[in-house]
Amino acid sequence: MAYSDDGDTRQSDSRFMRRAMAEPLLTREREFELARAWRREGDEAALHELIRCYTRLVVATAGRFRSYGLPMNDLVQEGTIGLMQAAGRFEPEREFRFSTYASWWIRAAMQDYVLRNWSIVRIGTTASQRSLFFNLRRLRAQIDKAGGVSESDMRADVALALSAPESEVAKMSLRLAGRDQSLNGSATDDSDLEMQDRLVDAGPGPEALAISGRDTALRGEWIRDAVAELPQREQAIIKARRLCEDSSTLEELGRVLGISKERVRQLEQRALLQLRSLLLARVDRVGDLFAEL
Repeated sequence: MAYSDDGDTRQSDSRFMRRAMAEPLLTREREFELARAWRREGDEAALHELIRCYTRLVVATAGRFRSYGLPMNDLVQEGTIGLMQAAGRFEPEREFRFSTYASWWIRAAMQDYVLRNWSIVRIGTTASQRSLFFNLRRLRAQIDKAGGVSESDMRADVALALSAPESEVAKMSLRLAGRDQSLNGSATDDSDLEMQDRLVDAGPGPEALAISGRDTALRGEWIRDAVAELPQREQAIIKARRLCEDSSTLEELGRVLGISKERVRQLEQRALLQLRSLLLARVDRVGDLFAEL
């Protein structure tokens, strides 16, 4: 079902977030008690209380990802999945607060969601690219405040700060500068021209394809006629060695023809020279024998 951003949905989202932020904070002892009850006894009531009280972490984290243009409630849902994963993996005996542990899982779940949905083109496939995607804007803003920094120097500073190649910084800057656009979108405000109408087809046109197909067929006919003029044994060798997708070896042909593989090689070389002479006799220019690239 498609996401609906009508007034009722916004009010419902707002009420949910207000309730989440109003939940009381748990003490260290209480969250450890709930975590143990869920981990050791499978107490679902304990899990629900733990999740409910720390949904405020999800809402707060989702607010930091709103700048990527994705629905707030989707971010909250993804973060809640991360929160539940954290509850299932939390080990209270390590003496860490659950909120500290869960924050990493919530952020990781939202980052993964953003990377999957920010663009139809997959980005952030490596750790370096993920770091660039989520930190590039912040670092550029910080460097830009200093003033008087060229684009090349800025890329160098970002690359140094994130331990990434400058080439990756330049590529990610371009990707963040523009969002996805539909090829059926309007190219201009005052015409029916679509974006795809401006795409240039670098391939050959219909006339060139027709000429190429005719030339290919003609060359095939020349080769068939030339091979047919060879002696039967040389024909068999050329067809098996040069005109089959799975060519035979010299040794295999030697066994079939009852001769040594060296003799097969000699006959093949002689047949190729004969073919060359026969084909050259059929054309005005040597270039006619080869397809144009």
